Amino acid sequence: MGVLDLRKISDPYDKLECIHSKVSALCELHHPTDLAIESPFYGKNAQVILKLGRAQGSAMIAAIAHGVSVYEYAPRRAKMVICGNGAASKEQVALMVERTLGINIDSKYLDATDALAIAMCHYYQLKSPVTAASKGGASSWEKFLSENPDRIKPE
Repeated sequence: MGVLDLRKISDPYDKLECIHSKVSALCELHHPTDLAIESPFYGKNAQVILKLGRAQGSAMIAAIAHGVSVYEYAPRRAKMVICGNGAASKEQVALMVERTLGINIDSKYLDATDALAIAMCHYYQLKSPVTAASKGGASSWEKFLSENPDRIKPE
């Protein structure tokens, strides 16, 4: 688990470039097939969600440029999957992540444990017999079209 600390970078566009280059480097190093990311949610400050959206977009574009599929999960969904409670606290999520993975995480990295929870949620979704039978997103459309060629109308 790594943490990218951008507090020392003052220019917001330099921060986005840093995110893009770090995600690109991780893609080149590990060759992932999927990127699981927390879907944005509206908080008290609209500026925060705008900045978060830009940061996520930078990470998504880097992943997509490396052929990585992007999946989004709502924070409540990840909390439900990891803790059994969609309203679980960050501390509860961190505890479950620690116990499940057999690691110790410093309490100052609670946002990083949220990221691990999103990754674990994605992993569980991939391994779930329910989601395996009815994969969401583009793959379900591809499956539908291949199974129903008569439903495709030429332009």
